[in-house]
Amino acid sequence: MTWILDSSGAQTATIGTEHTLATSTVNATFQSKVRLNNLALGDIVELRLYTITLTGGTLEVCWKGVWGPALPASLVVISPPIASDQSYRLTLRQTAGTGRAFDWAVLRI
Repeated sequence: MTWILDSSGAQTATIGTEHTLATSTVNATFQSKVRLNNLALGDIVELRLYTITLTGGTLEVCWKGVWGPALPASLVVISPPIASDQSYRLTLRQTAGTGRAFDWAVLRI
């Protein structure tokens, strides 16, 4: 199987706001990529992935990563592959520093 682009874009963060970057209800395995190249010393950013376990359930965090206040070793964060037959959501929340712009993409099989 081949990875295909599910969605992509850019988001400028507002400090303290959890921004939804992508939501999909396609039955697939997803992998997200977010560029952290604009972070500066003191900035902190969180990425979260949500899924629903059973029909009628609610979105729950299944993966979370936090980067900062030191600069990241890698400029691109790639999430683990997450299988979802209900719903998939990627969010970004910057909690400290100056609101930065982030490029992102979600791939699926």
